[in-house]
Amino acid sequence: GRWEAPLPVANKCNAACVGCISWQPAAGPVASHERIRYAPTAAHVVEVALPFLTSVPEAIVSFGQGCEGEPLMVAEVIAEAVARLRQSTDRGTINCNTNGSLPRRVAQIAAAGLDSIRISLNSVLEPTYSAYYQPRFYRLSDVLESIRVAKAHGLYTTVNYLVFPGVTDREEELEGLLDLLRRTGLDMVQMR
Repeated sequence: GRWEAPLPVANKCNAACVGCISWQPAAGPVASHERIRYAPTAAHVVEVALPFLTSVPEAIVSFGQGCEGEPLMVAEVIAEAVARLRQSTDRGTINCNTNGSLPRRVAQIAAAGLDSIRISLNSVLEPTYSAYYQPRFYRLSDVLESIRVAKAHGLYTTVNYLVFPGVTDREEELEGLLDLLRRTGLDMVQMR
């Protein structure tokens, strides 16, 4: 009944992040969390989110929490849920935490009434980005386009910036991040 309510909807991902807490290769360490085993419908999401949004002060509901899977892979469900929620209430904030891999799907859920988005990054340089995220069927350029799309749709846009000493504090990394901030007008960078 307070703060931020997670709305897990995705049980698969299009990245193989080195530090993922819900999936690791068979030869790797055991994942500390499990992904949901079923795919919720928009009706499931509305059933959980609407009472929260309408009763909790400063309520936030968020798709994509803690390596659950990539929410943009189920953008149709999210867009339908967001539209239904916004037909019922204008209260609260509807957020999506994502890897930002699918810019057209960012546009789709933004058009449905999404309020904010937080896109995870560890670098704005392709080799560093790809070494950690190990993207499948997308590239860093898609993630950067998703930031542009989100801002163009008026979303409050945040980057969840994963910090690795000796990597993200190198001069070329810092210059790249500052350039991204100047070019996109990001609303916030959360350093983790």
